[in-house]
Amino acid sequence: MNQAKLHRLLSQKGKDDQEQFDQRLATNLTLIQKQFFSLYPEERYEKQFQKLLKLLPKLFSERPEALQQQDLKRLQSGNWYQSEKLVGMQLYVEHFNKDLKGLEEKIPYFKKLGVNFLHLMPITTRPKGESDGGYAVNNYLEVDKKYGSKEDLLELTKAFRKNGIYLMLDFVVNHTSNEFSWAKKAKKGDKKYQGYYYTYEDFTIPAEFEKTLPEVFPETSPGNFTYIPEMEKWVMTVFNTYQWDLNYTNPEVFLEMLTNLVKLTDMGVDVVRFDALAFLWKKIGTISQNLPEAHNLISLFRMCLQVVAPGSILLAEAIVAPTDIVKYFGEEEKKGNECEIAYNASLMALLWNSIATKKTQLLYKSLMHVPPKPQDCTWINYIRCHDDIGLGYENHLIQALGWNPEMHRKFLLDYYCQRLDWSPAMGMLFMYNPKTGDGRITGSAASLLGLEKAIKTNNEDLKEASVRKIIMLHGITLAFGGIPLIYAGDEIGTLNDYSFQNDASKKGDSRWVNRPMQDWETISSLDNQNSPQSTIFHALQKLIKIRKENSVFADKNNLELYHTGNDHVFSFERTEQHKGLLVICNFDENPQVIDSSWIKKLGYFSKGEPLDLVSGKKVGLNSALLELIPYQMLWLMKS
Repeated sequence: MNQAKLHRLLSQKGKDDQEQFDQRLATNLTLIQKQFFSLYPEERYEKQFQKLLKLLPKLFSERPEALQQQDLKRLQSGNWYQSEKLVGMQLYVEHFNKDLKGLEEKIPYFKKLGVNFLHLMPITTRPKGESDGGYAVNNYLEVDKKYGSKEDLLELTKAFRKNGIYLMLDFVVNHTSNEFSWAKKAKKGDKKYQGYYYTYEDFTIPAEFEKTLPEVFPETSPGNFTYIPEMEKWVMTVFNTYQWDLNYTNPEVFLEMLTNLVKLTDMGVDVVRFDALAFLWKKIGTISQNLPEAHNLISLFRMCLQVVAPGSILLAEAIVAPTDIVKYFGEEEKKGNECEIAYNASLMALLWNSIATKKTQLLYKSLMHVPPKPQDCTWINYIRCHDDIGLGYENHLIQALGWNPEMHRKFLLDYYCQRLDWSPAMGMLFMYNPKTGDGRITGSAASLLGLEKAIKTNNEDLKEASVRKIIMLHGITLAFGGIPLIYAGDEIGTLNDYSFQNDASKKGDSRWVNRPMQDWETISSLDNQNSPQSTIFHALQKLIKIRKENSVFADKNNLELYHTGNDHVFSFERTEQHKGLLVICNFDENPQVIDSSWIKKLGYFSKGEPLDLVSGKKVGLNSALLELIPYQMLWLMKS
């Protein structure tokens, strides 16, 4: 039983808010103390621990009463984030509808599509010019003027609560910008704030780090340290030169960041996206990612937030190997006590692999290789996000299929990045390293899946295949266990946006090609046209509605993969007591057949022909084989 379940049990006993807080603190105190002293030895940092114990009640007393009431309701309702009724969207506010007020005006659009969980890309202040899309943070709580004001954000979160919409915002926990107040003071020579970052008099220690630290952006920001002339010191900058890594070996940094975290949730944030959390702890001689100390630190944040604001939860933004991702849910005594949600980056990357290869072997092998997640945690499933697509497959699994990992990744880059004439994809290379051949892929889902090329060449067959692929991939994320997340614009098949190439601050970063402006003109005519955009929107709207009406989609670790005997086909089942939903998808451009005997054994034909929820028609068999047309997806319901 994790700590959240304990709190849920204890919250039923009708105590007042303060008593509930005291009870949560007492329940978590042992873990908080253990994690704190595992990072900051007791003999040296007892004073800071006492400071933490005084900070927690202070933060609770400052939490708005409406959110305290919401906290209790959520505690008592269970794992709300595993519900089948959640469907998400990720967006840049300025690309969607100008600012926070503009976003509020679009609440009816979200409700029409069925979206009730929003991830807004960073909206806090950032440096002018390059800012890594806002992930270089000048202030964790101040809204950038171009989005509006703090009052606008509070008004928006109030409107979201009224309409049953959950909000996720980023907490860039690993680094600040070089314009953050702490960095400014450090540059002026303030030793206290220089200690908030990894700063060094000369390059001796940085040189030791560099022996094992990989480069995140080797093309645009090689190396992991930047010399700052104002303070005549080197500072660790793992991402970009203007993003300074916070030094969590200093407990004062943890205390200050915990305060920022709680105050962010006090503005009505339901899910906090812990950005780049794999990098939180640095150690010479390692790659400084996924270290045990980073997990202890995340659990410490979680245990403290749970005491003060139990209605808010954490999402792990860890784009790492599948076996490492699961660890961010917590292991052993931390099991279920780190992050409640994590990105299912493995599924995302594997789906793109299956589209290019038209085969599903690596998809099966990799998914079956991922350790099971804790019962109380869930995934965010997606096919695209604001970022690039990394090819983070495990080499030994690729080799097990008889493929060469390097050549296979090269094929995928060639397929998606316009290096093969026959490929329908129109993506771009990102962070390509010609020395190693490593690279990533950018592009909108529709362009990567062939719609852009189909429109340009006026190829109706390609257009139809592209739309089928788009709907099938989204359908898998809607049916897989977890919260489905659609990138804004994908619901209408938005194509690549090449305008970034004319913007000096963006042209070096091809990820902007998949961050288009929301096309409200197309959206205004969705109900009146027979277009790919209209087909995609209405198909997703229908699938979302089906998902919300069937509790079998709720994530209760109720998913099982099934091999169909046909390498082009992917299948999994979701179950709930006597109910069952069997998903079958054809990744090939040709019709495929599968033996139906195993489906019959699962009981899908025991009461006659099963209903396919996608088409609304019953599925019959004329022989022992079930035929699937190209890129067809079935959602067979067993009643």
